[in-house]
Amino acid sequence: MKKTLLALSVLAAGSAQAGINLYDANGVAVDLSGAVEVQYLQNIQDKDSNADAGLHLDDGDLQLNTTIAVNEQLNVVAGIGFAFEKRDVSNDELWAGLSGDFGTLTFGRMLYISDDAGIGKDYELGFGQVDFVQTEGNEVIKYVFDNGQFYFGLSHDLDTDGSGASDYQNTDGTVTDVRLGARFADLDVRGYYYTGDDIQRSADQNGNPIFNSGTDVDAFNLEANYVMGQFAFAASYGNFEYSDANGATYSDIDVMEINGSYTMGKNTFALGYNRADDSKSNDTIDNVYANVTHQLHSNVKVYGELGWADQDSQDLDLGYLVGMEVKF
Repeated sequence: MKKTLLALSVLAAGSAQAGINLYDANGVAVDLSGAVEVQYLQNIQDKDSNADAGLHLDDGDLQLNTTIAVNEQLNVVAGIGFAFEKRDVSNDELWAGLSGDFGTLTFGRMLYISDDAGIGKDYELGFGQVDFVQTEGNEVIKYVFDNGQFYFGLSHDLDTDGSGASDYQNTDGTVTDVRLGARFADLDVRGYYYTGDDIQRSADQNGNPIFNSGTDVDAFNLEANYVMGQFAFAASYGNFEYSDANGATYSDIDVMEINGSYTMGKNTFALGYNRADDSKSNDTIDNVYANVTHQLHSNVKVYGELGWADQDSQDLDLGYLVGMEVKF
């Protein structure tokens, strides 16, 4: 029971990864986990850009979780997380709640359910991915349930102040998102729905500036994963509609992706195609990426990736990267 509930507490944080047990006695378990990812990257960009390839500190995370057994049916869970971006350190998770056979209910600063959306097998060079604008907040109520075959999640942010994202400004908006999924042998299917009111946004998913007092978002994404021995296949389709403070839709984007991978020993080869089509601006992006990953250790992997994109509104180039991720 305790191991199951501990896993649920990790799901509440939205970050399941390798971990170190620091303490486990008298009904109290404390676990520490972290990740460091560094890349040498030349991103897909305007061919006329003077930007050179260079080192990119892609990710740094440190997470501390605890589970305290109240009785056989109920645990108290809590988590503290830190994100490392360039030279800045931010507290991106600070939550507490309850978990049991009923699921996990948490309150505080954490990732939304929609942060888990997406089936991409790319590291950096896949375009046309899901963009819910904001997927974390300070005043979040989150519920997660998973009985092995069916799973469900719901989160609601009482006040979207844009914590943890540099291109957001303070606002009084709200966000609600939901996930419903099911597993049938080797097939996993799920759907996400997201609605947000008055989310401050200064740039779209391609970095183009947006000058408005707030963005309303209505979006969904449907996803499927299928594993067949050493092969894995995935597909998704979604739509994202963004409206300004006056209710006028300024972006209506359909996104889709198909990809597959093959694992041979410690090596995994992946190939994917994604597409984003904005019916408001009549702008389309087509993207193909391929990568290979070598598992040096269960906690360490190295990888290389190529990506090529074609966009109606700008001239894009070939991107490439090599990287390493270390978890503990």
